[in-house]
Amino acid sequence: MRKLKTARYDAAEYLETDEDIAAYLNAVLDEGDPALLVSALGNVARAKGMTKLARDTGLTRASLYKALSLDGNPEFNTIMKVASALNIKLEAVTPIRRNKTAKQHHVVRSTTDKRTKGEGRTTRDRRGTAHRAGRKDAAS
Repeated sequence: MRKLKTARYDAAEYLETDEDIAAYLNAVLDEGDPALLVSALGNVARAKGMTKLARDTGLTRASLYKALSLDGNPEFNTIMKVASALNIKLEAVTPIRRNKTAKQHHVVRSTTDKRTKGEGRTTRDRRGTAHRAGRKDAAS
């Protein structure tokens, strides 16, 4: 029986372009695991060159390897230094609304005006302000 020879998988070997790095980090961020994010930054750091990163951040290679390992627990300041040196921009974005019908329901509601005993239509805008057909008077 032949022995199967295996090699350890290293994500750093596959992070060749800035687009690869961005896609990799976004996939890791989607997981929501802080330890995985720190480890992923370590993979990116190794792909770009740990010696250059140490020089750019002012930290030692040993401290970077330790901080950016799966067991590492770096301070946020370290994360910011590493991101800056790697030319990675951390950006906050609003969540994308995936349910278009829910958004449409919040824009305009149409109700019957109770003061006219059902004899007219009143529309309400997003703020809930009532508008009679053809008039801008509040009917609330």
